[in-house]
Amino acid sequence: MDNSLNEPLIGQSTSSNNTSMIIDVDQASFMKEVIETSKTTPVLVDFWAPWCGPCRQLTPILEQAVKSAEGRVRLAKLDVEANEALAAQLSQMGLPLQSIPLVVAFWKGQVVDLFQGAQPASEIKRFIEALLKTAGSSLPTEDLLKSAKESLTNNPAEAADAYAQVLDIEPESAEAWGGMVRALLNLNEIESAEEASEQIPEKLKNHPDVTGARAALSLRKEGEQAASELTTLQQEVAQNPNNFDLRLKLALSLNGAGNRSEAADVLLDMIKQDREWNEGAAKTELLRFFEAWGVTDPTTLSARRKLSSLLFS
Repeated sequence: MDNSLNEPLIGQSTSSNNTSMIIDVDQASFMKEVIETSKTTPVLVDFWAPWCGPCRQLTPILEQAVKSAEGRVRLAKLDVEANEALAAQLSQMGLPLQSIPLVVAFWKGQVVDLFQGAQPASEIKRFIEALLKTAGSSLPTEDLLKSAKESLTNNPAEAADAYAQVLDIEPESAEAWGGMVRALLNLNEIESAEEASEQIPEKLKNHPDVTGARAALSLRKEGEQAASELTTLQQEVAQNPNNFDLRLKLALSLNGAGNRSEAADVLLDMIKQDREWNEGAAKTELLRFFEAWGVTDPTTLSARRKLSSLLFS
């Protein structure tokens, strides 16, 4: 398909003053609002018709996605039935307008991507993310998520605020929900973290960001009680070093007290001595710690390497 669309189009000389993110275009305004605008801002063109049922399903999802982009991408809606001459010309240039809905992404006056048929919001988000990446940009929520992740440990209050902003824009962002729970845990606001966990949409329950955050919440609640017994457990383990039940409780207590490396070492030593004890309970607990700490946590990375060495040596 020829994606340059540099041939003179119907309505090329006509201008328009509409600068909103979502507009209706026709033969008179297509060149300015799509081709010219796309030289500085990515433009999605929604080719639709009044009789098209899937079009009516798709358009509101497109509009919401574009609004969430906060001006970084525009949406131009073209009724192909009311603009038959332009539709025919675009078809001759290679756009597959025989099947609608058709959404075409323009950047720098060229077609860079397209899709046909109704799509779920998640797929449309990915489509827009790819378009913005081509244009050297990203969605506002991606910027917020990056900022929140960077401040999660050292400034959890700032992270929580950023995650809240993402959830205002994308209420079904699993990364934002998981991050919010972790930020509240870092602020020692356990009840608020529980409330946030309960508000997570059911459809996100199996997402890794959500399961990890909930594991962290569960571990934190268990650990807080166990942490109060830390001194007693340390003394009991010193007197009974072969009591694996006590050592398992000690690992939980150490983690609850914030001593992640020591907690991991206790479990790793148990695995080294008897990896099959209690159906691999030490390994199971260590993997639960990894999920709660996060896959990129330094302690997770270090302990996972040690675990691999033990299991495959």
